[in-house]
Amino acid sequence: MARIDLRGDALPEGPALRDLLPRADFDVSAALEKVRPICEAVHHRGDAALIDFAEKFDGVRLESVRVPAHALADALEQLDPAVRAALEESIRRARLVHREQRRTTHTTQVVPGGSVTEKWVPVDRVGLYAPGGRSVYPSSVIMNVVPAQEAGVESIALASPAQAEFDGLPHPTILAACALLGVDEVYAAGGATAVAMFAYGTESCAPANMVTGPGNIWVAAAKRYFAGKIGIDTEAGPTEIAILADDTADPVHVAADLISQAEHDPLAAAVLVTDSVALADAVEKELEPQVAATKHIEDRVAPALAGRQSAIVVVDGVEEGLRVVDAYGAEHLEIQTANAAAVADRVRNAGAIFVGPWSPVSLGDYAAGSNHVLPTGGCACHSSGLSVQSFLRGIHIVDYTRDALADVAHHVVTLAEAEDLPAHGAAVKARFGWKVPEGK
Repeated sequence: MARIDLRGDALPEGPALRDLLPRADFDVSAALEKVRPICEAVHHRGDAALIDFAEKFDGVRLESVRVPAHALADALEQLDPAVRAALEESIRRARLVHREQRRTTHTTQVVPGGSVTEKWVPVDRVGLYAPGGRSVYPSSVIMNVVPAQEAGVESIALASPAQAEFDGLPHPTILAACALLGVDEVYAAGGATAVAMFAYGTESCAPANMVTGPGNIWVAAAKRYFAGKIGIDTEAGPTEIAILADDTADPVHVAADLISQAEHDPLAAAVLVTDSVALADAVEKELEPQVAATKHIEDRVAPALAGRQSAIVVVDGVEEGLRVVDAYGAEHLEIQTANAAAVADRVRNAGAIFVGPWSPVSLGDYAAGSNHVLPTGGCACHSSGLSVQSFLRGIHIVDYTRDALADVAHHVVTLAEAEDLPAHGAAVKARFGWKVPEGK
């Protein structure tokens, strides 16, 4: 792994720090032009386009895009009992956490006779995406479906790429996870075609109000293409882990956690921020045997760790390390330092924070109860991970009596005239004989 020395005067102030930190090349703008014709083909040709694109991109000719109900039931029946038990426990824990995120209606009595109520209403229909390229992600089914269900979304559909080895169906573990969650509307569609299907609708799939879920650059580009037409969660890029560690950290743990995210993708980012050169050296030494012993070395792990998006960043102390990780805004941030909980409490920018040696990112990926659909590429400085809130809309209900409006009417008229919008004020005066009532 590359090493970046930010000790002493090398650690800049302000935005310049972010520019020094490692990032993957992930040009969504360039990909946008390539997904545009794909999305428009789905718009104009519907299911026929989806079937053609599945043959082109996934190597299988589909009879139907919609997964039949018996395929879901068969997948669940044939699921390995140990995998089923693990999925059920993951679902149970996710429900515990996400159920606590539900919002309640609240009324504020602004003045006597004047109130504002905020009620929370779920979107009507969502399209959820579970990737199926280099790996299979039933965990992403859980992370998308559970918060949507807990938010009260009535119509939930899910898409995952067609798999040639399974006769054009999505991976059976994806289907089994859907069955466990009670999701029976599932489509064999991947990448930008899936997003377009949910955005425009086709003969077999009604359009959705919102699309969520992780994916590759083509999914991210399609989300950007449809931003404004549908709601999206985030333009998820390659996964990333940052670890803030001091000399109390175990280099075996740190190395294992860096590798755990590097195995997702050759563009995955693995970043260690430490004030201990001894730890940095020990981690580099520990990476060699652990990488040699793992799977996916040549196509994912090795290029990810060697890529420009990964590095060991050396700083003067934990205080400086906090500045670095806040500038980086990691999707996953581990704190492996003395007083880890107190250090974690000071972090402002991260998709999710994992505290101490017994809270690895892998736990959050599957069974912590937290959500693993998180902002990447530094977007954690302004965006949050997927949650119940993602599927809710807050609506303000304004309810004023005649007297309550009369009391504030002169302020409304004054502000309307200050903004040169006299008709705004007139809409109030019309209720009082075209005069401005005297307020308190």
